[in-house]
Amino acid sequence: MKKKRTPQQKIVLAFFAMFCAIAVIVIPPSSPCRAEQLDTEKNSTNEPISTPAVTTSEEEVSVIEERITEEKKVRDSRFGITPHRQNYILPVTYDSDPNTETYEFADESEPSHFEVKFQLSFKLLVWDNMFSGNGDLFFAYTQCSWWQLYDQASSSPFRETNYEPEVFVKFDTDFDVFGLRNRLFVIGLNHESNGRGGILSRSWNRIYVDFIAERGNLVIGLKPWYRLPEDEEDDDNPNIEKYLGYGELFGAYRMKGHVLSFMLRNNLRRDENKGAVELGWSYPIAHNLRVYVQYFNGYGESLVDYNHYTNRIGVGVMLFDWI
Repeated sequence: MKKKRTPQQKIVLAFFAMFCAIAVIVIPPSSPCRAEQLDTEKNSTNEPISTPAVTTSEEEVSVIEERITEEKKVRDSRFGITPHRQNYILPVTYDSDPNTETYEFADESEPSHFEVKFQLSFKLLVWDNMFSGNGDLFFAYTQCSWWQLYDQASSSPFRETNYEPEVFVKFDTDFDVFGLRNRLFVIGLNHESNGRGGILSRSWNRIYVDFIAERGNLVIGLKPWYRLPEDEEDDDNPNIEKYLGYGELFGAYRMKGHVLSFMLRNNLRRDENKGAVELGWSYPIAHNLRVYVQYFNGYGESLVDYNHYTNRIGVGVMLFDWI
């Protein structure tokens, strides 16, 4: 006899199906998710955009140029909103050490080891070529959620959601540094909060710059930031820099459709040295969908866990990768 699915299983299957439908129907075939096809298809879409700072005389278009060109095509279509960071759903993640103490102190149910994690991220061009053909102003929004779907006893609550609006200006550049070709410079203002109250409330504001360089199919990004100070009585996480540091290093490498990525953070302190590493692997499976595996180890995966050590691995799908 066929076993009936639980309500929780039906919810995650419906959510997963909706995510896949968005990938197949809503996102155009020319989206950045399919940039890897440009390695083998030599046609007019290979041509770099006409911005002087990013044109090149090389036969092969760089991975950053591919991303810029594909984003421009999506932006010029009726779907004017383009992806910003990764968009993914991990239906199954496992955390070896959930943050039980914080939730016990807040008189809430203890989180279980298994949960769903998903991220939605997009950006909208507000002002093109602000400074004589260079400098694009964007608004971006990223939302990352951790969902205790498999905790039936507590009615499958959303454990944590981080909301991250930001505004930034992107400049096209073209100079070499340490053997890498710096292609983009970004300066922005970022707010991040979890929308909670009481002792679970978390928020902070940052000014950041981002240097994005490449070499072949390798992309490296260095993103230092400065936290805007708050009044002591309004500061939900006064020592967050001790755990998340003052910036992060990101990298991604593309090889025959595979994309390997990493993110590193460190507080650069000799005493009480803390940081985080996130590793990712993705591979195209159908249309705009990529299978995705993510591993996180360290501090600050979410705002409520900024001072809690997390060791998590998850498997799912994404709509596009960085390159």
